[in-house]
Amino acid sequence: MTVAVVIPWRPGTAERNAHHQTVRDHLTTLLPDALHLDADSGHTPFSRAGSRNEGVRQAESAGADIVILCDADTLVEAEPLHAAIEAAADGVLHLPYTWYRGLSQAGTAAYLKGVPADHCATDWAHQWATGGVLVIQPAAWWTAGGMDEEFTGWGFEDTAFRTAADALLGPTIKHDGTITHLWHPIEAGIGSPLHVAGGQRMQRYVDATGDPVALRNLIGEHATSSP
Repeated sequence: MTVAVVIPWRPGTAERNAHHQTVRDHLTTLLPDALHLDADSGHTPFSRAGSRNEGVRQAESAGADIVILCDADTLVEAEPLHAAIEAAADGVLHLPYTWYRGLSQAGTAAYLKGVPADHCATDWAHQWATGGVLVIQPAAWWTAGGMDEEFTGWGFEDTAFRTAADALLGPTIKHDGTITHLWHPIEAGIGSPLHVAGGQRMQRYVDATGDPVALRNLIGEHATSSP
C-alpha cells in the first residue's frame, strides 16, 4: 500500500515556517516510507481547500492508495494514524483522533523545548473538530466532491467536506487519540466579508445535512475534479 502525506502549505511568518518543519519532521518519523508532499494551489489568498485538492491530485498521480492531509500546525499520534491508514480501505473518511488539543503560546513553547504535549498548557480542548488531519482514499475524496474552493480565507471548509463525506461516502470514522495544534497568531478575520461569506456558504451545507441529492447539487456548483 502506497501512502502519501500532504501538508497544504505556503511559506509565511518565521513562526509558521518553524511549525511546518516541526510537523514535517514528525510525519516523516511516523511514516518514513510514505511519499511526503507540500501542496499549494496558487490561490490568492492561500486556500486550504484548494491546496488540499491539489495535494490529493499529486498523491493520486504518484499512485498513492491512501492520502493523509495534515495541517502545517498540527501533530498527530502514531497509533490512531496507523489505525486510520489501515481502515481507510473502506472508502470513507477517517479522522485519526477523538480529541483536539490547542496548545497555548506558553504551552507551545514548552512543547518545542521537549515537554510532552499532554503536560503543556492549553487554550482549549474539545471533541468536535472535523479538520486538522484527514485520512482517505483519493477516489473517495473526489466522490465526496473534493474540498469546496468557494471557501476563501479561514474556516468552514473542513466541516463542509465532513458533511458531504458523511452523506456520500458513509459516516466518518474517528480513531481514539489526540491531535495537537501548535499556537500561532490567529488569522481568522472574524467578521470580515470573506469570513461572513464562508459562514453563509457553510449554512447551505448544514441545511443539506444527510441529503445526498442536495449535497451533490451543492458540490456541482464548485465542480472540483480529479486529474
